[in-house]
Amino acid sequence: MRISLLGTRGVPAAYSGFETAVENIGTRLAARGHVVTVYCRPHMVEGRYRTYRGMRLVYLPTVRSKHLDTFAHTFISTLHMALIARPHVAVYFIAGNSPFAGLSRLLGVPSALNVDGLDSRRAKWSGAAKRYLRWAERAAPRMASAVITDSRSVQDLYRKEFGAETHYIPYGAELDDPAEREAGSALPDAPADPAGSGILQRLGLTPRGYLLFVGRLVPENNAHVLADAYARLQTDLKLVIVGDAPYAEDYKARLTAAAGEGVILPGYVFGAGYRELTRNAAVFVVPTEVGGTHPVLLEAMAAANAIVVNDHAPNLEVIGDAGQSYHGQDGAPALAAVLAALLADPDRIAELRRRARERARRLYSWDAVTDAYEALARSLVR
Repeated sequence: MRISLLGTRGVPAAYSGFETAVENIGTRLAARGHVVTVYCRPHMVEGRYRTYRGMRLVYLPTVRSKHLDTFAHTFISTLHMALIARPHVAVYFIAGNSPFAGLSRLLGVPSALNVDGLDSRRAKWSGAAKRYLRWAERAAPRMASAVITDSRSVQDLYRKEFGAETHYIPYGAELDDPAEREAGSALPDAPADPAGSGILQRLGLTPRGYLLFVGRLVPENNAHVLADAYARLQTDLKLVIVGDAPYAEDYKARLTAAAGEGVILPGYVFGAGYRELTRNAAVFVVPTEVGGTHPVLLEAMAAANAIVVNDHAPNLEVIGDAGQSYHGQDGAPALAAVLAALLADPDRIAELRRRARERARRLYSWDAVTDAYEALARSLVR
């Protein structure tokens, strides 16, 4: 099959979970003999390549603004895809792109749309943008040939609020060691990544000597809540907040100004450095309160972290009994209390690491996710 992947910033993945999903799914589809095309925004990806990991890359212009970047680029990409590339099926990401999934169908290419969580509930949107996203979410089942939700919670929400059935396909997690992945064995307690990125030394960190947050620095991901909770702890551990975000300068400035002693904000970290940080954290914290399945949560599980999450329903669905949760509505005091109790119980931390690794191995894998996308694409072509 010829399969086009649209609506993200492109690959190599260097921003968020959707790009990571596209890279992992696209690479595996290409390895299975499919012709995979990924549409990229030139200002959002590193370098320019004709191909990457077996995928064909197409770079098209866009309007560089918070509200029009995705909209403009996906529109132009859809025209190129339908009029020039002519794939058998188009896979879109982000509910806001639902009109283009509809345009794809109108131009003769069946479309699947991964809506993630409900983007309209994110604090970064307001006014007309929020109203548009709400409309796009509701319209998605009418626009796309098939709608994909990445969690059962979001699937239930679509069923109850919009009366629409969706296809459940979760995000995946890559276990670091292929031999471990094949054998199903499990818990590494390996300080330092084998690739030896040296990031711990550069940031002045020691293995198991820090709490870790990874995500876009936007209000609904609650890095500020974690920073407040950290300030309430009596601990020698440092707090590392990994991430950044375009068009969120005010929030980042407030977070930086509020970060006290012991808080490190290195910006984006990818590749070997990211793996080293996730494999050596004392506790990985996911305080986000919106969206569906968060890829960083799955990656943290696969890396055998002790994890604490906000009790947002999709977070609880993913973590199961392999992590701790706190009541998000109670904010920093509740998070601080859970962290303090966990840090005082090394045996509990060890048990959560084992459970997280095993749950990731058993329930989530990029190979299984790719199987589901491939099967859905075949059904749409038929």
